[in-house]
Amino acid sequence: MPFTRSKIESKEESGTEIVYDRVKEDELPKFSDLNNEVMAFVNRCSWWEKYGVDWCITGMGFIMSYVALICMQSSSPLTFCLGVFIYGYCYQMFAVRCAHASVHNSLCEFRAVNRILGFFFGDFLSSFSSDVGYDIHIRVHHPHTNIIGLGDSSSWKMSFLPALFYMYFAPLLLPLMSVPVSLKELWGQWKKMARYVILMLMGYFVNVALLMKISGFSFTGALLCILVSRGLLSIPYIHVNVFQHIGLPMYSRDHRPKKIYLMSTGVLNLPRNPILDFTFGHAIISAHVEHHLFPHMSDNMCLMIKPIVSRFLKKNGLPYNEDSYLSRMWHFTVKYKELMVNAPPITHFVGIQ
Repeated sequence: MPFTRSKIESKEESGTEIVYDRVKEDELPKFSDLNNEVMAFVNRCSWWEKYGVDWCITGMGFIMSYVALICMQSSSPLTFCLGVFIYGYCYQMFAVRCAHASVHNSLCEFRAVNRILGFFFGDFLSSFSSDVGYDIHIRVHHPHTNIIGLGDSSSWKMSFLPALFYMYFAPLLLPLMSVPVSLKELWGQWKKMARYVILMLMGYFVNVALLMKISGFSFTGALLCILVSRGLLSIPYIHVNVFQHIGLPMYSRDHRPKKIYLMSTGVLNLPRNPILDFTFGHAIISAHVEHHLFPHMSDNMCLMIKPIVSRFLKKNGLPYNEDSYLSRMWHFTVKYKELMVNAPPITHFVGIQ
């Protein structure tokens, strides 16, 4: 039986909008029931379905990176630009899809191997500290999704920037921010900082050496190529990170619901996209709800359990948030001040026994 819910809106004296979400808690479905159903399916899946598909895609990323280096040798502007795009595309695959999976221990079955891969895809290949990614994403964002002051995605907000600048230009500066942000977050943790600096510099050295040796760039040209290629998909990267949480119900620490309700109300899926599926991954694009409910699942498995999760949530009357990329982009552009500048409405979860 679907549970009963009612919403009452009011304003506190401070002007903060409060939405009281009254739910009969004993009617809420149990996460353990969904977990049992999903794990029964996962246990029937092969290693190829759990990890092999993702590694095949990653392997293609390395092959295409070499193809990009060859294309950038060309004197043809079209071939050269194609090479830069492929290089940037593969960078995003390693920096977002693979680094994200490694900090979740979902690239393979062994935690120690995932840890090493995290340093490789994060610190070495993408110049962003995997230690910082773990602290911000795993320890805060996931367990406290849309909890005000914790995992409410406020780190993505820059209220001092105008809407059009934030949405369509500022993301291009992201490649310049990864190193300063990593150093700022690691400040005082000298061992971690030293490891990050060494791996990051080694990564830049290898990148520059490949571009100079294979593609024929000068030292300055190689650095410029790295910055340009890394910025190519930074706009959709910022977009998907704000689209999937901001604007959805946010809860105070004292009025937080159970996990299954928190994730179903506070997370949104975007439709499958032939470009973004392989750079950012299904767990970030079209199966983000599934990823938040089962964060240790590999990218391909998040996609495979999608029918089970959507059917369970809908059958039990829980939200299963979905919207198109263009719809969210227009929504955020028009309501930028409301969503990205003003304080969000706070939902008080009132669990009635």
